[in-house]
Amino acid sequence: MSNAPKWLSPVAIVALLWNLLGCVGWVADMRATPEQVAAMGPDMIKLYAALPPWLPTATGVAVLGGVAGCLGLWLRKRWAPKLLWLSLAGVIAQDIGLFVIAGGFALAGPLPTVLQAAVLVVAIGLLLLARRAERAGWLG
Repeated sequence: MSNAPKWLSPVAIVALLWNLLGCVGWVADMRATPEQVAAMGPDMIKLYAALPPWLPTATGVAVLGGVAGCLGLWLRKRWAPKLLWLSLAGVIAQDIGLFVIAGGFALAGPLPTVLQAAVLVVAIGLLLLARRAERAGWLG
């Protein structure tokens, strides 16, 4: 555990902040009133109406699993990879709900698609990092 590279903690902290930002977005999305959604425009109204009811749960699993997993990575805990697996599963479920079921790309356009792709890439990267840390003995 003491042989962990010095860069691991700063990376884990930045990843933790990334996931906390995701939590803020998740809570804001769950608290959005119909008036706030209506102010987003007709395509966003259609998108929100098309979202599956389980999507907020998938998002919660993604961001809360990410927060816990990154905290575990920062603290060098052996359970961190398991929570980052869970987070990745939440991101994948979120993407299925948003893009496959709700047709998010057609309704929201390319920017949300690019942002969600970045979320997926980061989730995969964090899981790969945690698995590397586990194999290298950086987690205790």
